[in-house]
Amino acid sequence: MSQHIDRRTFLRGAGAAVALPILEAMIPSSVMAQSVPAALRPVRMGFLFVPNGMSMPHWTPTAEGSTFELPSVLQPLAGVRNSMNVLTGLAQHNAFELGDGPGDHARSAAAWLTGVHPKKTAGDDIHLGISVDQLAAQRNGKLTRFASLEIGCERGAQAGNCDSGYSCAYTSSISWRGERTPVAKEVNPRAVFERLFGDGKDQVSIKRRDFFRQSILDVVLDDASKLRGQLGHRDQNKLDEYFTCVREIEQRLARFESENAAFAMAAGHRPDGIPADFAEHIRLMGDMMVLAFQADLTRVCSFMFANDGNNRNYKEIGVSDGHHEVSHHGTDASKLEAKKKIDTFHVEQLAYILGKMNSIKEVDGHTLLDNSMIVYGAGISDGDRHNHDDLPVLFAGKAGGAVVTGRHIRYAPNTPMTNLYVSMLDRVGIHGEKLGDSTGSLPGLF
Repeated sequence: MSQHIDRRTFLRGAGAAVALPILEAMIPSSVMAQSVPAALRPVRMGFLFVPNGMSMPHWTPTAEGSTFELPSVLQPLAGVRNSMNVLTGLAQHNAFELGDGPGDHARSAAAWLTGVHPKKTAGDDIHLGISVDQLAAQRNGKLTRFASLEIGCERGAQAGNCDSGYSCAYTSSISWRGERTPVAKEVNPRAVFERLFGDGKDQVSIKRRDFFRQSILDVVLDDASKLRGQLGHRDQNKLDEYFTCVREIEQRLARFESENAAFAMAAGHRPDGIPADFAEHIRLMGDMMVLAFQADLTRVCSFMFANDGNNRNYKEIGVSDGHHEVSHHGTDASKLEAKKKIDTFHVEQLAYILGKMNSIKEVDGHTLLDNSMIVYGAGISDGDRHNHDDLPVLFAGKAGGAVVTGRHIRYAPNTPMTNLYVSMLDRVGIHGEKLGDSTGSLPGLF
């Protein structure tokens, strides 16, 4: 019979502090499985941003309700279709120019989670507002080791002119702690891994482990062996699955780091710790988010696939022109096709992340995705028009059973997207908040 263990148990070793997934042994013996305490079935919030708008004709379903068919860009999500909703008609009014002229890419990212119009400046007098993820982190962050996690796949400056007189802080940040404080994202997978599983203190041991390519699980082996003796069969299996995921990520990190080091040596510069394979970079960062949610290290994450206005090419899928360039398609057939390919590529990575979440069973019998609220989309609708209404918004997860999924919901034009965020905050116990231009909760979803 398993022994009761504390939910905040860590497996410790030199330079390591490995959190555990929520286990049955963490539930008091007097509590039946069907009434798992709320603290052991938390609802997570994730916000995944892509730049430069969307190929809307290939994104938006034609039918409403539960009978809709997945358009071509959303086809990779067929495996999780019944765990998501497509939301149409939402807008970020404060991302429009409102007399400020050009700069839609900066306003797109800045307003996406805040609902606030950024002050047009390239100086240090930036001004915006708190974002929904940071509001959740401020209210509920004390419940987890990390109040929030901010990750991405492209570095970004916090100063300088990046879009028609708007600061780079706006184009490279969707997460804002306050009116003047963007939250920097981490783009190095190894740095995120060490933040989640290192103890943050014993840097000598961390460097030694890295030098000898030693698994973090080897470092905590003694604690892990003692713990297994306290667990029942199901918990032992859950722990093994969790450790397998951690080890797989370590192996992928080691593999691309070796490749990077060899490439950098040949090119005569220092390796930067970023995978050359963009899909692998997105997936690794997504895996970090999933592990952080699974171990209840945090319940809030923002993830920028790239900064808005990004112009990288996607030669790996046959698109040699830059993303920003093809988003200004001017109805050119070849650019429209290239944009569709890029959007589909991004959704393929999303499908990997959501599929991983949907494969992880939690102690309440539901999946990690069931117990989450994941928003995916862009702050621009059509990249050629630079419009911020009728935005592409995907809402995945069932929020712990509060959401009926598998639907396409069409809202009245110009419904504030911030109303969605207010409803999400309400679901995690943060009531009565106003965010940006919100006018109330979003009907029909929860």
